[in-house]
Amino acid sequence: MSLPAIFFGMILATIYGSTYHLLRGGGLGRLIFDLLLAWTGFWLGQFLAELLGFHIFRVGQINLAAASIISLLFLIAGNWLRLPGGNDRKP
Repeated sequence: MSLPAIFFGMILATIYGSTYHLLRGGGLGRLIFDLLLAWTGFWLGQFLAELLGFHIFRVGQINLAAASIISLLFLIAGNWLRLPGGNDRKP
């Protein structure tokens, strides 16, 4: 994979994570958590799409459909698995 493709994928995953954070809210720790989930899901989706030969809505070397779907699923699962209130709970 070329460096521009990696850069493009990181930008997309960052947009996904920061948009999700903007919609869900939270502090700096939550933003970092959402970004890590988005990056992990995006690259796992990219890897799985390449491994399985899934080539729907491909932009250059990035399998945008698979990477975006898995990234969104990671963000939703991370939100669901997080403890209720988490670090945002006030005493």
